[in-house]
Amino acid sequence: MTVRLDDALFEEYPGAGDYAALKVHKRFSVGLGSTVDFHLSAAREHDARHLTVDETWRGLGLLVDLGYASIQLLLDCQQHGVAFVLRLKDSWKPKVDSISRGEVTRTFFPGTDLDALLDGGVLLLDGRVIDAQVTIGPAGRQVTCRLIGVPAPDDGTYRFYLTNLAKSAGPHAVADIYRVRWEIESDNKVDKSCNRLDEIGARTAHAARALVHASLVSSMLACLIAHRHRLREKRPPRQGAERTTAPIHPHLLALNMGFTALRIATTMALPKSEARPIWNSIAEFLLHLGRDPNWRRSPSVLDQLRGWRITPGRPRRKRIAPSTRKSAK
Repeated sequence: MTVRLDDALFEEYPGAGDYAALKVHKRFSVGLGSTVDFHLSAAREHDARHLTVDETWRGLGLLVDLGYASIQLLLDCQQHGVAFVLRLKDSWKPKVDSISRGEVTRTFFPGTDLDALLDGGVLLLDGRVIDAQVTIGPAGRQVTCRLIGVPAPDDGTYRFYLTNLAKSAGPHAVADIYRVRWEIESDNKVDKSCNRLDEIGARTAHAARALVHASLVSSMLACLIAHRHRLREKRPPRQGAERTTAPIHPHLLALNMGFTALRIATTMALPKSEARPIWNSIAEFLLHLGRDPNWRRSPSVLDQLRGWRITPGRPRRKRIAPSTRKSAK
């Protein structure tokens, strides 16, 4: 996430152009729904050098933006037992060894370029999903993984992903897992629209870093409160159980925490006996206004992966009784 700064900080934090900017490199936990680690760099520096997968990642999974993707990253994931799902870079030329799903018109030699199979009509993009084993990287630094192709529901164009997940995770499941990466983009929105991360007006590097840290900590606090509520809500009683209440939305929660900041600050100075009813009132306020009003119209992919079934709601106009609509006219 890039944060524009005052031009007085250009020397320490040069941006991609003739302006000052820093970049926040965040590690976001899907399970916690919160940023768990971050560091800052000049915006001009390439993203890939700021993500290192080592032994501390063993047993974890990685959903990564293309800016951080590299052959070395895939090699590191392979070495340290890290599962990954990422989009296929345009500059990468995978060699196809075998195809388990997809419309193949004739046989081909293992190691054929994907582009050659598509251009030659050997592998058809006919609306079916594709699941192939491919090799990526130069000789001596090659990675073998799965190539997944899934047509987009809106226009039918294919989206290609690379993953080392087992085949028990089908193509649509891989695509849904990658969609969870949008959680970090939603978290960036909390940083900027709720906690003013895009309005850093400091003219010294120390002050700029302090404001960035304050903004991120505020967002993390809102996300962890939302996570605590999820834990109290518990998991679905069974796979595919219908969700009947709106989930807490971190963005709305952070926004309303800002509205109540002064009340929270004054309550913290009160004796415990006086503060308790006020805390309960604040909690009820945040719980009421923090619920996602669009949870049926735009159900969370992550909620569905957790096992919830969410039935789309009817448009408001259809929920109003015909006699009421007539009288309203």
